[in-house]
This record gives sequence, structure tokens and C-alpha cells, in this order.
Amino acid sequence: MKALVWTGNKIELTDRKRPEIKDSRDAIVKVTLSSICTSDLHIIKSFVPKAKTGIILGHEFTGEIVELGENVKNLEIGDRVSANCETFCGECYFCKRGFINNCEKGGWELGCTIDGCQAEYVRVPYADMGLTKIPDNVSYKQALFVGDILSSGYFGAELCEIKSGDTIAVIGAGPVGLCAMACAKILGAGKIIALDIDEYRLELAKKLKLADYTFNPNKCDVEKEVRELTASRGADGVIEAAGGKDSFQTAWKIARANSVVAIVAMYEENQILPLPHMYGKNLIFKTGGVDAIHCRKLLDYISKGELNTDFLISAEYCFENIQEAYKDFENKKNHCLKYIINGC
Repeated sequence: MKALVWTGNKIELTDRKRPEIKDSRDAIVKVTLSSICTSDLHIIKSFVPKAKTGIILGHEFTGEIVELGENVKNLEIGDRVSANCETFCGECYFCKRGFINNCEKGGWELGCTIDGCQAEYVRVPYADMGLTKIPDNVSYKQALFVGDILSSGYFGAELCEIKSGDTIAVIGAGPVGLCAMACAKILGAGKIIALDIDEYRLELAKKLKLADYTFNPNKCDVEKEVRELTASRGADGVIEAAGGKDSFQTAWKIARANSVVAIVAMYEENQILPLPHMYGKNLIFKTGGVDAIHCRKLLDYISKGELNTDFLISAEYCFENIQEAYKDFENKKNHCLKYIINGC
């Protein structure tokens, strides 16, 4: 089969052996759609120390089950499925507490430490945990982002402990940030403030009615603007989804006292926690890789028409042109949000 492989310093489209069942809880999935994620770029640039050279990239995909291990109980051959970006056993200390990113037997593996989905077929460990059946009225495209980007947005919103009517600030109007805005509204947020230095993305957030107010930190004093919208208190919750040079500092500065700052961004540099300057704000910081445990719930939202991620798709590429897609994605061609890859 054809597969996109990271060699340690570049990516190559090459031939690989079709994956086989290795464990009784495995599934083999024929990939129908996959996407390119910023974390794939981080692997290519060697920002992910645990990533293995020679790995097939990709962790966000949908597909059809073509083979199952004998101990997979909740799935059948032929099922249309959306994949979780993490593999998790469902039985260990962390899984039982919902912290599936820290699964003692899994974690973020696909496209990082085990072969991922940017291939014709992929092996999925603990398939009964990491694959979710797609409802009949939901298309592959509608379900594609459930297991990663949409889950990441929901994760950020959930971390903020949103109460009805809260004002939530989201830093970064990229794919995760836009999904966080949508999920924050579902969880009861009254007002959404979006911050980004990309005017196109801010306009999109406003056009899609995901944000009530938008600000560009390069063009205004965002601390002042947020205070004016919140009776000088600051945002009731802040979701940091940008990972920029100054975005972490902006996050805690625009948060009101005794609120939550949820960090779902992946930084390329260490961040400083200036405790003397924030002393007395009594902030709670929550951060980490997404615990994507709500895939079924998110698919239900999509099935009911309460969530929609179609706007994320900027372009679609045939698998044979995936290297071109990576180049265009890195260069943000035509203001891209997400590129999807099909088998053509």
C-alpha cells in the first residue's frame, strides 16, 4: 500500500506492507479521509521527541472497518467509523478516570510512535475504545474532525468549567480555537471573545457567529478591550489555542481573578509563569494533551445539527498529492484551516 513516511528529516510517499492484526483488540481500517494537523508539522520539525523515525504520519481520519481482532466486541466489519487521535485501553488507572491521553498502555501513538493513517490502511489498537461508529445521517467529512480537532476544542471549553452566561475569551481562531468557540456556546457561554492576529480568521469567526467580539492584538490593547466588555473584571474563562510567542502571557492577563485559563496550544518554546506579577489573581491553570473521551457525544451533536465543522475544510487533495498538501498547509495557502486527503 502507499503511505506517507517521516524519515527523520523529510517526508516520503512510499510503499509499505498492509498492516495486520497484532492483538485481539486490534482493527484494520480502510482509510476514507484523513487530514493534516499542525502536530504533524511539529513531528517533521523534530519538536516531538517521542516521534519515531520511519513512522507513517497522521492521526485524524475516518474509514471503514475491514478486519477485526477476536476480542473487539462493539464493532463489526463494514462499520463506518471516526477515529480517536489517541489509543487507550479503557482499563488502566488513568483511563478509568477519563485521562485517556495518559493511558498506561497507549496515549497519543498514531502517527507518532506507531504507524498512522496517512496510508491506504491503518491498524488501530484497542479498537473498541478508539473507534466510534458514525451515525447514518453523518457523512465521513462531517465526522472527520471529531477525534482530534473538535475534541481538542471541546476539551478546552470543558476545562474552563463554563457556567451559563459566562464570557469566554479564545486566543487563536485556527481550527482548535474555532471549535472551542462552538463548544463553549454549547456548554452555556453567553459571550465569546476571539483574539487572533489573522484578520481573515477573525472575520470567519464573526461570519460563522462563533464569536460575538473579535480583536487583533497587533491593532488594539486587548486587555483594555476585554475589561470594557466585562465590567473591568476580565474573562470568566480563557482558552489559549494559539501557542504564539506572547499568547500565554495574554491569556492570564485577560482572565478575571479566580477563573480558569485552559492551555490547549502546543508551544515550540518554553513559557514563563510570572508568579510575582499574577500573585493575588488566584488563577487556575489547566493544560495538557486532549483527553478525547467525548467522541460519541460530539457525533450526536453533529447528528442533531447542533455542531458543524464543514467550515474547517479549505481544500481536498488526492492521496498521491499529499506532499503538495503538506507544503501548502505549512505555508497557509489561501488562508487554509484544514486540508483533507482522500484516496481518489
